[in-house]
Amino acid sequence: MSTRRAFVAAVLVLGSLTWVHAQDISGRWVAKFTTQVGDQEYTYDFVVKGTQLTGTIKGSLLGESPVADGKVDGKTITFVENGSYMEMPLRIVYTGTIVSGTEIKFSRNVADFATEELVATRAK
Repeated sequence: MSTRRAFVAAVLVLGSLTWVHAQDISGRWVAKFTTQVGDQEYTYDFVVKGTQLTGTIKGSLLGESPVADGKVDGKTITFVENGSYMEMPLRIVYTGTIVSGTEIKFSRNVADFATEELVATRAK
């Protein structure tokens, strides 16, 4: 009976390590999507340490900015992009779900004015 418990414990430990590894989104991600101001192309360079998310965001309209207030909690990812459009500050709040090691589905709130849906894929 103790051999069986050891086997079950080993399976649970290996399974949890696989789950933790699957949540590591560190690296480069890309997205192309349409907004009210036209087509957008984004590159996200994410760095995850524990639950903290940092990195850079580069968009075709707003340029480059650091990831602000970033967090990864299980399969949920949240962060803020602080940019400028037509010399006005623009705060974009992202909430995402990690679908797999190669796909994240995002909803982004643009200055409490518009909500946009997009999918980011891991860059190859």
